[in-house]
Amino acid sequence: MDAVQQQFVEMLEPHGIALNEHQLSQFEIYYKELVDWNERMNLTGITERDQVYLKHFFDSLSLAFYVPVDDHAALADIGSGAGFPSIPLKIAFPHLQVTIVDSLNKRIQFLNHLTMALGLSNVTCVHGRAEDVARGAAHRDRYDLVTARAVARLAVLNEFCLPFTSVDGLFVAMKGQDIGDELKEAGRSLQELHAKVVETHRFILPIEESVRHLVITKKIDSTPAKYPRKAGLPMKEPLLS
Repeated sequence: MDAVQQQFVEMLEPHGIALNEHQLSQFEIYYKELVDWNERMNLTGITERDQVYLKHFFDSLSLAFYVPVDDHAALADIGSGAGFPSIPLKIAFPHLQVTIVDSLNKRIQFLNHLTMALGLSNVTCVHGRAEDVARGAAHRDRYDLVTARAVARLAVLNEFCLPFTSVDGLFVAMKGQDIGDELKEAGRSLQELHAKVVETHRFILPIEESVRHLVITKKIDSTPAKYPRKAGLPMKEPLLS
């Protein structure tokens, strides 16, 4: 274990996350594959090793600081990009059954390759728009934990993600900036999609001291038949309060 991984381990320890040698090896493979594929396609603007461990791996695992991941089985990651936060969560919590939805096929190809390179089981990568995929019976109201990391504003994310969430399940939006305005404008979407915000958390990313927010929303009833609306409409005409 070198200095970067040692720092990674030490930052996770206060949060009760302990990684074994195999898991640390998986994170290092993840880093190498990310940088390699990033030379051929745009996966991330962050390629320095210490920054990937901090801003991608540690940041992804921060969800588990506030949500008891051990109590959840089926995770859907919507608009995952290069696999954040779902793949770091899967490495740290191998029991998770993960479904990743992304609209760009090249990213899905990377994620399928990555899953094999890491030796991960029970990871399914789905190519498609969230609005279309959520209408399929295999995915609708199906996942007890749904995530999205810095994809869109909350009013839009709710329509993307809550249709995937099971009744009594959680949707966790991982945000960077101040979320006050987003929470205010998301009220209508929460009401329409039968959900309520149950917790919000603000924390500081170590070392660089940038602000992060988590918005934890609980699904209280099944998704109305009219949602999500057709692909593209949630972004163009969000359900604003």
